[in-house]
Amino acid sequence: MREVTRELPHSFRASVAVQCDNAMSHLATTLAPFSGPGLLARAERKWAAPVSIVGVPFDHVTMSEAIGAIEDIIASRRPHYIATANVDFVVQSLEDSELRCILVEADMVLCDGTPLVWVSRWLGNPLPERVAGADLVPELLAVAAEKGYRIFFLGGKPDVAARAVERLRSTYPGIEIAGHYSPPFAPLDKMDHGEICRRIREAHPDILFVSFGCPKAEKWISMNHRALGVPVSMGVGATIDFLAGEVKRAPVWMQRSGLEWLFRFLQEPSRLGPRYAKDLRRFGWAIGRQLRCVDGECGLNDALTATFSLQVVRILAPVRLDRSVLMRDLPRRFYLHAQDCVVDLSRTESLDSTALGWLARLHRNQRETGRKLILLAPGDSARRALRVTGLDEVLIIADTEAEVAQLLANGQ
Repeated sequence: MREVTRELPHSFRASVAVQCDNAMSHLATTLAPFSGPGLLARAERKWAAPVSIVGVPFDHVTMSEAIGAIEDIIASRRPHYIATANVDFVVQSLEDSELRCILVEADMVLCDGTPLVWVSRWLGNPLPERVAGADLVPELLAVAAEKGYRIFFLGGKPDVAARAVERLRSTYPGIEIAGHYSPPFAPLDKMDHGEICRRIREAHPDILFVSFGCPKAEKWISMNHRALGVPVSMGVGATIDFLAGEVKRAPVWMQRSGLEWLFRFLQEPSRLGPRYAKDLRRFGWAIGRQLRCVDGECGLNDALTATFSLQVVRILAPVRLDRSVLMRDLPRRFYLHAQDCVVDLSRTESLDSTALGWLARLHRNQRETGRKLILLAPGDSARRALRVTGLDEVLIIADTEAEVAQLLANGQ
């Protein structure tokens, strides 16, 4: 494929060069691999790459940044899905490829677990803090009361949801609860999705909190959030029980020290004991594999290079694609706009957890614009990193240039 720069006039080539050198001004609508779309509206903020923890890309945000991002999302009026993922989410995604795809393609993934913050440090890209759903929801409710955002609660036991709404109206005077609905319990494929969606559409909420439990809530949101048109949809797990006073939160010192799981275990040992034991075993094993197979000693690092054509951007990755390369080169040099992207990994010998997070976010953003991301010819080490984190089941991989051409031509 011939490059545009060989065929178009000098004035056009100069324009392309200027656009590349000023990529930061285009972040809100372009490459966007490092954060959720709401954060990209704040294009002047310091770039922070997501970290892939067993294939789940966690956004590098604080609580206040997450709130700001959600406000930006509401202002956009476009539907978005936000996940607050804890260790149990990550473990379930190891065994559920559909859930893994949903988390990779979520608009923002927040770290709802202190152990995940600890792990991010081991992986060389420390998340700034825990952003727990049980803390985020009350913060959002306070903002909603102040700014007039409309809230809809879906799920939970009917009496618990009613108590939660009653307490919220007392706690946040003036808050607009657009509705709450607890559909009859049923498997996901047996639910009356039409009736649920009708109620939500008629309420016109700005924020939809779904309390079906994981992975049911995440799968329901993935199936329906675009058609609903609600700016923010988010699974909230047991948060509705906290709001209703049905379940007590752990003391603050336990939350900050990473012991909230112990407090919850003592409240419901028979239900949570087996889950926690499984999570500890599976998560420890998976993180051990990732540390052995993905994050090693730094080797030779050179720069990312790219060629631009009308339809395709091709990025040639270096021998080691890691956080230092991404943070140095991407904000300064590359962006995509309505183009397919091919990342050539043929010479790449290692990918760190930040590079895997970037690839996951780039995949999400390409899908968002109806374009494709194709990984070309990853070697054995890169394939192993993708396989260990489960991203080989999410991302499109081609072994040859002929396969790339066929994928681009077929629109697959």
